[in-house]
Amino acid sequence: MSATPRSDSGSAKDGRAAKPAGRFRRMLDRLSSSQEDLESEELREDAQASGCLRIAECGDRQIVRVTGTLRTVTFRPRAGVPSLEAELFDGSAPLDVVWLGRRAIVGIEPGRRLIASGRISMSHGRRVLFNPKYELRPLGQE
Repeated sequence: MSATPRSDSGSAKDGRAAKPAGRFRRMLDRLSSSQEDLESEELREDAQASGCLRIAECGDRQIVRVTGTLRTVTFRPRAGVPSLEAELFDGSAPLDVVWLGRRAIVGIEPGRRLIASGRISMSHGRRVLFNPKYELRPLGQE
């Protein structure tokens, strides 16, 4: 007789059952995910498809090109200088984008997607991009 243990063909190496693959599994994942999770996943995929770096991977003093959706846009003076501040989110982490000397910029509004590039700095534990070069993404582009 052979003392070789039998393996179940339906279980993974770590002892857990293997997940079903394919469209059915993706549909179940989407149904069980929150709207915020779905939007974050879509933003991460968009960043990867556009060749941009994920915000969570950006380090201090690094020159980057990132993309995402503006969550908030506010006018907040800094040291007596007008500044327009926005929070860009790509599904991995937020990034504060600051335009010094500006009270408003046409097209910079919550919900708008854009690509921004420049040098990241860290301020109070948050990533900040001052006076970035930017491209507004066309409205309705997914």
